[in-house]
Amino acid sequence: MGDIFSWKFALDIFPKVLQALPQTLLIVVIATVCGIFLGILLAFSRIERIPLLNQLSILLISFIRGTPILIQMFLFYFFIPSALSVLGIDISEWDKSIFIYITYSINTSAFFAEIFRSAILSVPKAQSDAAYSVGLSRAQVYGRIIIPQSISIAIPGIGVLVTSLLQDTSLAFTFGIFDVVGKARLLGQMRNRLIEGYVVSAVIFIVLSVFVERGFAVAEHKTKVNILNHN
Repeated sequence: MGDIFSWKFALDIFPKVLQALPQTLLIVVIATVCGIFLGILLAFSRIERIPLLNQLSILLISFIRGTPILIQMFLFYFFIPSALSVLGIDISEWDKSIFIYITYSINTSAFFAEIFRSAILSVPKAQSDAAYSVGLSRAQVYGRIIIPQSISIAIPGIGVLVTSLLQDTSLAFTFGIFDVVGKARLLGQMRNRLIEGYVVSAVIFIVLSVFVERGFAVAEHKTKVNILNHN
């Protein structure tokens, strides 16, 4: 077992791999924040059937959900600079990490859009009709009735998506980004001990996933309690 797996080497590199955790978390935070914002826009474009935006939203969501994120990384990395160069804009000197942030943000926005859309549509239409009948505006109906209930419905889906996003960041090393997996792979290759590197990164991801899942479970419970108290 000692020849196949070295616990000493795994323990030695653990702190070093952990130093790359901020890069992994940065990808998750940026992609989540930007993805939620873009996802809301995409969801409302579809729900309200805004001309042109509705069709573009459907096209984007279908493309993102139908292609692997690794392919999207390569497409955005090569397509965006080429498209902007036609307009006379040179971004060839941009850091690779920027394209990683863009890719993950757009990718998550498509999934967030469907989560938000289904959550909003799951709120009984009778409640909205009743609110309109007493003179509430569309903004008031969304703000007071639809959004509070849809948030509670969407939280489990958001938690699953963020957990999945956390695990998908492992592909960032493909572009030379030293996140948790990238750092673990580099250290493992230096000593021809890739198994130890992958095991260390797996432990880190398991712990993070548990914290994320637990955090969203608590948020879901508190949201439901607040809605019940409000009612």
